[in-house]
Amino acid sequence: MKHALAALACLLAATAWAEEFTFDAAEFEKKPFEFGGYAELKPDRSWLNRDGSFYKLTGLARDTLDRTTATLKLNAKYTQGIATFNLRATADARRDQLSSEGGVRFDEAYASFKPDPGVTLDVGKIAAKWGKGYAWNPVGFIERAKDPNDVELAREGYTMVAADFIRNFDGDLKTVAFTPVLLPVGTQSNHDFGKPDHLNAAAKLYLLYLDTDIDFTWLGGGSRSPRFGVDFSRNLSSALEIHGEWARLRDVETRRIDAAGNVSSDVRDATSTLLGLRYLTESDATWIAEYYRNGTGYTQSQLTDFHRLVDSGNPVLLTKARQISPSYGRANAGERYLYLRASQKEPFDIVYFTPSATLIANLDDRSWSLTPELLYTGVTNLDLRLRATWLKGGSGTEFGEKQVARKLELMARYYF
Repeated sequence: MKHALAALACLLAATAWAEEFTFDAAEFEKKPFEFGGYAELKPDRSWLNRDGSFYKLTGLARDTLDRTTATLKLNAKYTQGIATFNLRATADARRDQLSSEGGVRFDEAYASFKPDPGVTLDVGKIAAKWGKGYAWNPVGFIERAKDPNDVELAREGYTMVAADFIRNFDGDLKTVAFTPVLLPVGTQSNHDFGKPDHLNAAAKLYLLYLDTDIDFTWLGGGSRSPRFGVDFSRNLSSALEIHGEWARLRDVETRRIDAAGNVSSDVRDATSTLLGLRYLTESDATWIAEYYRNGTGYTQSQLTDFHRLVDSGNPVLLTKARQISPSYGRANAGERYLYLRASQKEPFDIVYFTPSATLIANLDDRSWSLTPELLYTGVTNLDLRLRATWLKGGSGTEFGEKQVARKLELMARYYF
């Protein structure tokens, strides 16, 4: 009798609790329309390197440059049945003592169709993400290059048609995914990808084998020279991850100029490689280290020849140097680099506070840039970041000849 009364009491209590608690599945259903983004204001000051080659090429006559940049990023997604429409737009305005400019662009604007859980078709402007590297992606054949100083910065995509076919299995090989891509280049579409009037074909084959992520990537000839590559990523432990990339580029054309102003070009095959580690300590510090071998980069002597040409001051030679300077002035134009980043989450129990530092070094000429930063996220929907950058190197080195010697910036970003 005692047990029956206890059971009855439990039943009554459960009934009463059920009457008080109601589950509305509609509250947890995914909304068909999603909208968000952020507004950002970033003032910065640059201390110019008057002895640098790229300072001399610009013809500036000042020691500092102050700039203010305002950016609005908008993200939208609408889902209806098997179709999803994705939009990511950017509007920005920049002003300094020399000029002001601004613009609006769509970083992504594409439709995605999923008729089956293992099949997806994407059509439109897409920011593809190929590769496992943190600062560089040698196998990122159909995407714009990252900025190693700000790798989290969202990038603009290319207009393309892409598909994903995914199969899962039991055993050592758990997942296989195939991604074919068609990327057209014309005067109105993807004009900065390469030579116009080509329909470029690319593909990626993904394998999850023995808990290792592996990608085989390929880009056929057309607007760019043909290339292929492979990457991998594997967790060696819960705290340590290793990743790498290897890319082979066929028939790459390289233009260069010597100290006498003679311009030449050659066509050759090139190999780019990357090897990296990511380590999370028990104190929530994250370390990222990468070695990058840029097969399309200039040798140390070739970079030195360019800087000597500029230092000559000859007006005719300076005109030639300006014409070819975009190749020499691009990010990481050399051959061998080291990337090292360390960040510490909430040190000394200071909540919402993350300091970090990033080092990028040219291993051939021993020049480098160092970027420490402080990030605070203690205000709802607001990020505050203070960042400084120092560039150091001797005469004729990559970072020693940059236009900017030091930079300080403050960023305020509000999410909505």
